[in-house]
Amino acid sequence: MSATFGEKVIAFNNALEFTDALPNDFQVLNPFLENPETSVVMEKFYKNFYNDSLVRKFIVGINPSRHGAGVTGVPFTDTKRLESVCGIEMHSAHTHEISSVFMYDMISEFGGAMEFYKQFYVNSPFPLAIVRKNAAGKWLNANYYDDPELFKSVKEYMILTLRNHISLGLDTSEIYVLGKKNAKFIKKLNDEANLFGHLKVLEHPRYIQQYKSKEKQLYIDKYILTLNNEIGNP
Repeated sequence: MSATFGEKVIAFNNALEFTDALPNDFQVLNPFLENPETSVVMEKFYKNFYNDSLVRKFIVGINPSRHGAGVTGVPFTDTKRLESVCGIEMHSAHTHEISSVFMYDMISEFGGAMEFYKQFYVNSPFPLAIVRKNAAGKWLNANYYDDPELFKSVKEYMILTLRNHISLGLDTSEIYVLGKKNAKFIKKLNDEANLFGHLKVLEHPRYIQQYKSKEKQLYIDKYILTLNNEIGNP
């Protein structure tokens, strides 16, 4: 019997490893190696919502934050939403991540987590958290594109990772890219590796929550209209 979509994602996550050199003051965090419970709750999530062999559309983030998938192993999902929406409790960590707030408010209006995840797979071209040490010696979230040398260090790994995502069972005719700057870099990768067809760009949830919170409903509506455009939902 062939593996389900969820089983393929679980195997993909449990095999994640990045060992290449990074520029000074950057570091990669692998939650699946650092916290045993991360793998446990991640497996529950994908067994609950991806226990089938349906072909899904791809929503592409940047890279996980320390408080979202960097803890739960589930993109754009902090421990609050993991428990309150997805029904999976995490005991070893308790996190609040603002991108997760927007995503799950949007998912609720889309029709709920089961309906949403039946149609979409959310992940990132660099699927592990990246942190950067600031001048005060504190580690903060970083994006793969924050530094030209960092991008150069992770570029080939990102192309490989995107190919691995596709092999899970994704529709590559069109993808949804979160964040305008992210989209510029995904386009570079796509031009080089010829991975996807059309790229549709949506504002990143963190940007919306942080800078456009008064217009949040407009962005939720935009997300739903964009995501529904090609999949025939009413």
